[in-house]
Amino acid sequence: MNNRTSRRQRSAPTISDVAASAGVSPMTVSRVINGEANVKAATRDLVNAAITQLGYAPNRAARSLAGAEELRIGLLYSNPSAAYLSEFLVGGLDQASRGNVQLMVEQCEIGAREVQAAEHLIRIGIDGVILPPPLCDSGDVIEVLQKAGIPMVVVASGMPPGEISAVSIDDERAAFDMTCHLAKLGHRRIGFISGNPNQTASSRRREGYRRGLESMGIAAEPELIVEGLFTYRSGLDAAERLLELKEQPSAIFAANDDMAAAAVAVAHRHGLDVPGDITVCGFDDTPLATTIWPELTTIHQPIREMSQAAMELLAAEIRGQRGPMRAAPRHIELDYTFVRRQSDAAPRRRPSARG
Repeated sequence: MNNRTSRRQRSAPTISDVAASAGVSPMTVSRVINGEANVKAATRDLVNAAITQLGYAPNRAARSLAGAEELRIGLLYSNPSAAYLSEFLVGGLDQASRGNVQLMVEQCEIGAREVQAAEHLIRIGIDGVILPPPLCDSGDVIEVLQKAGIPMVVVASGMPPGEISAVSIDDERAAFDMTCHLAKLGHRRIGFISGNPNQTASSRRREGYRRGLESMGIAAEPELIVEGLFTYRSGLDAAERLLELKEQPSAIFAANDDMAAAAVAVAHRHGLDVPGDITVCGFDDTPLATTIWPELTTIHQPIREMSQAAMELLAAEIRGQRGPMRAAPRHIELDYTFVRRQSDAAPRRRPSARG
């Protein structure tokens, strides 16, 4: 008897011990530990005091017994932009650390093995999946997860499915604002480097560019629209095509910062000053936008906040499914911001050609 008592005294306090000390249920203790909002302040204070007094440290087994097991959420990605991915991961990891979530990052090559990667996450017992671009638009991946009954959130899709939770910005309106800004500076030949045609955000940004020109009374010229793939390499090729035109554009608007940075490099290679000879603007406001010279005028897409919102949304949906009330899919639209830096200016006056 004495030996059993001695072992019990030496063992770590459990969630039940905390509940008994605070005079609440283990589930209430779990809610406090997980930072859930539906706990009275007085009750939360009692639980926190008991945790401090007992020296309780939450662990996975205790959370499981209390009905609030740590969630395992998968992040499946194949984004070619390291700058975008870095921001997205920071946001996801930050929210995971605050929301009792284990984040499992799974990479797959662009255009290949996405389905196999999703099936792997299903096999290891994932609770839910976040799909950033370009996988947010992968019908095959979404179908596999839906058939397995895995909740998901798509991020930055231009046209998210109605039955799936999503986090996005208004890509079309953002591109419209940037195009109008360039036109108001006096630019009339505005080149546009579009994104990957497999991503719905690309078509939304291209439509915003087209509508912006129309609203400013500028005719859209097909030769000024060049397709890219959201990669630096594709931006180099696209900018070369624009600067090889007989009548060069006085401004280039690229659908992401990677391609805009490439356009700046090509302009310098052609001996053009940015923004003296040509204006270059981007989209996303990744760290790359402020690590090149000149720093890019761009659209700030809140990538980190979008990742955090997706994580929070998915965790709530998963926990809702395990409770009495199933959460309906939600679409959240965050605000974008126009950020003006040093890469844009009014077009330089050039002498008229005389015959």
